[in-house]
Amino acid sequence: MASFVDRVTLHVTAGNGGHGVASVHREKFKPLGGPDGGNGGRGGSVVLVVDPQVTTLLDYHHAPHRTAENGKQGAGDMRHGANAADLRLGVPSGTIVKTREGEFLVDLVGEGAEYVIAAGGRGGLGNAALATQKRKAPGFALLGEPGDEASVVLELKSIADVALVGFPSAGKSSIIAAMSRVRPKIADYPFTTLVPNLGVVEAGGTKFTIADVPGLIEGASEGKGLGHDFLRHIERCSVIAHVLDTATLETERDPLRDLDIISKELRAYSGDEAISGVPLAERPQIVILNKVDIPDGKDLADIVRPELEERGMPIFEVSAVSHDGLRELGFALARMVEEERAKAPVLEAAPIVIRPKAVDESGFTVKHIRDGAEDYYQVRGTKVERWVKQTNFANDEAVGYLADRLAKAGVEEALFKAGATPGCEVVIGPRLGGIIFDWEPTMMAGAELLGSRGSDLRIEQHERHSRATRAEKRQEFKEKMDARAAAREELWTERNAGHWTDPAEDDE
Repeated sequence: MASFVDRVTLHVTAGNGGHGVASVHREKFKPLGGPDGGNGGRGGSVVLVVDPQVTTLLDYHHAPHRTAENGKQGAGDMRHGANAADLRLGVPSGTIVKTREGEFLVDLVGEGAEYVIAAGGRGGLGNAALATQKRKAPGFALLGEPGDEASVVLELKSIADVALVGFPSAGKSSIIAAMSRVRPKIADYPFTTLVPNLGVVEAGGTKFTIADVPGLIEGASEGKGLGHDFLRHIERCSVIAHVLDTATLETERDPLRDLDIISKELRAYSGDEAISGVPLAERPQIVILNKVDIPDGKDLADIVRPELEERGMPIFEVSAVSHDGLRELGFALARMVEEERAKAPVLEAAPIVIRPKAVDESGFTVKHIRDGAEDYYQVRGTKVERWVKQTNFANDEAVGYLADRLAKAGVEEALFKAGATPGCEVVIGPRLGGIIFDWEPTMMAGAELLGSRGSDLRIEQHERHSRATRAEKRQEFKEKMDARAAAREELWTERNAGHWTDPAEDDE
């Protein structure tokens, strides 16, 4: 079973807002108590928080679906629903958050850094909050807004000052075990280390972290040998230490060739542009000739040392078994780390991550879409879509209130400008999941047209006319006028023909 996971896909759902309540105050000697329905509570958001006690993404590998709690529903007597608590998910420092398409969202570094990946829905307003001078006792309330849903990719990129890189079985795990208290798995076969190991080293009063990166091979920058999974863990390191095996049993390998291959892979690896900073190949580097306690290893180190010195990198001959040269190596790494820390800007506190939002939520767009046999007008906008989600379409008065809001926002006027005609199909929101209706612009808005509680005379009148269009209404009016003119002409014809007599003449 996996004990270290550095990449997961997390599916989250924020909590829905609580529904508002339509209620009327009832009390003795107060026949007109007025509306007293409370508002619904806010749904819980899903928040990623850097937790120093968390070192892996293993929990989200086993349980990738997380859901926050819903807000509570309001109640009568002005009792508002409780807000739901946010679902705070702990992640290791150095976690990158991306969309499933690979778009970079945020880099969480430093204890306390947080990011909202799914915002909780707003609570619906009760009828007390919807009351106005004209609508004094609303017979409806707004529904709670659904919470956001999101699927994001979490990538852990280890935070260390020094990265030990090299071919498999070069002795990287043995060096980190000898210099720190970490105890990685050590064996005499390649790819013993499959996950990064972090250790803390103290030298000359300086503490720094050192990472044992799993072995790299030729083509690692192209993904060979899980190269991408290993290379991303050294993106944050300020110093790169090349561990070269001077006692390898493979005849086609030697320290110089190993260094050339690893350096080539570091140059070819681009990494994450959002956090990479200085390219890997341009960062401070040192060479560690390991296994010099073996006679053949010491001889080979002496042979290749002159050529390595020509490359201008510091060289240290060490033995993880006998600990020879490790003290000098620790002091040298501490000096290099201190120099790099002095160049880096000082982080005063964990950055506050603000989730991007629309500057003006009142805006909307109207588009005429023709897709094969489909021909409709689509209205998109944060606010108008939220209004639709919060409307209870089983309540005519709530539907009338939505019509008032849309007309006041200018949606009807925008539809006219886009070329919409009465009876055409209109979609508010996405094609799948939005509200679809046949547009009829003749419904006049106004609270003075309200009927009994929970009803709207405009809706009833609209239903009686079977949603007739303007053309149909004009035709009906013309037919009525023609029928009235025909009846009047018939009466005059009968009178002129003498069918009608004067009562005065009959009396004589």
